[in-house]
Amino acid sequence: MSITKKTAKLKKQPKDAKKLKKKAVSKKAVSKKVHPVKSPAKSGGARPKGEQFNGVKKLVKKPARYLGAIGRRKTAVARVQLWTRGENEFLINNKPYQEYFPTQELQQTASASLRKMKCLDRFRVLVKVRGGGVQGQAEAVRHGTARILILFNPDFQKRLRKAGYLTRDSRMRERKKFGLKRARRAPQWAKR
Repeated sequence: MSITKKTAKLKKQPKDAKKLKKKAVSKKAVSKKVHPVKSPAKSGGARPKGEQFNGVKKLVKKPARYLGAIGRRKTAVARVQLWTRGENEFLINNKPYQEYFPTQELQQTASASLRKMKCLDRFRVLVKVRGGGVQGQAEAVRHGTARILILFNPDFQKRLRKAGYLTRDSRMRERKKFGLKRARRAPQWAKR
């Protein structure tokens, strides 16, 4: 057979058949490739939790868990964390709540939901609160701690709801209107 006849045969094959052959070859090559799994000791990486290494099962300490919730009031936002382990304390922005809130009334407001459920000295409660004034912050802390107690124990919901600590108080300061001194306070009117 001459060279021209061979080239003529190759030219007669449909182009799709050539592509199919190439795909089949590439799939086989990929399936044959096996990536060796490196052991953690050789690769220098950390071992997975509870992996058996040299016949001894290594126990990995689990990170401490906490519950989280957010409480709001006016423009104040309180992010609350409840830890079941550790020292039993109630910290607001890394200060004891008695130190953070100056008056007895604000302290009572902030810790009201914990006092209601008799949990003030049972947990470690960490709060980060921002925005608003001290009254709004105290009520935001109360709202956040009430929400987190429900996550801890759903049976608390009935008593906290009845006390009104789970309701987000949506009352906000009304905006100032033009032509007025405040939201509704008009300039003093003089007859003469």
